[in-house]
Amino acid sequence: MPHSTNKSMFKTIIGLFGAALLAASLAQAADAPKIKVLLITGDDVGVHKWQEMSQATRDVLAASGKFDVKVSEDAGILDSASSLKRYDLVFLTSFNASTPTISDTAKENLIAFVKSGKGFAVSHLASASYKEWDEFKNLCGRYWVMGKSGHNARKVFTVKIADKDHAITKGMSDFEEDDELYAKLQGDAPINVLVTADSDFSNKTEPLAFVFNYGQGRVFHECFGHDRKAITNAPVAKLIVNGCQWAATGKVE
Repeated sequence: MPHSTNKSMFKTIIGLFGAALLAASLAQAADAPKIKVLLITGDDVGVHKWQEMSQATRDVLAASGKFDVKVSEDAGILDSASSLKRYDLVFLTSFNASTPTISDTAKENLIAFVKSGKGFAVSHLASASYKEWDEFKNLCGRYWVMGKSGHNARKVFTVKIADKDHAITKGMSDFEEDDELYAKLQGDAPINVLVTADSDFSNKTEPLAFVFNYGQGRVFHECFGHDRKAITNAPVAKLIVNGCQWAATGKVE
């Protein structure tokens, strides 16, 4: 058999072997258990279309292929500890502007959920929720207080990567975002700041995404999310996906 024919057959075999490995890898990824997320929404201030915000967040997570997302428009789901056990992450995306606060049982269940080693994520104005509940402030790390926190008119601003070594932001570069730039969030607990932006409202550099440990669990807090456009901006979407994966599992893959 000619030497060139042997070489051609060798390349064909190697190509088929590589294709088989790729197919097996893709199949394995498809079969890998997805992170189970309970996304809680259902209310917000009038300028925030919570249906749009929660749907955009769900779409971003689902598009990554890493998450199985259940959306609940009733925070009362937290009353059931057995229901919470099904999830790896609770993601609060809205502020209870006109709905009652959650029950004491729900509060205890959420704290126990995160402290046991699960994840909690909070976005945009959701950190203003349950203002009578002091421990919720600790769970958010930083929190919005009406009359103290604020922002100037929505505009395009530069988001800077503050921690380039963290698993959530590794490989990311500074980017532009069209959103409300939240400022003067309250609280002084230790946090690991991931991204920042310079605010005209506070004249300070503000943390816009950060993480910290809570008991054995993990919290990811990001301040983006006025609407679908703000949430689906590619770098923000990546930040949300990575942040939720880290909060739920302690790693980013």
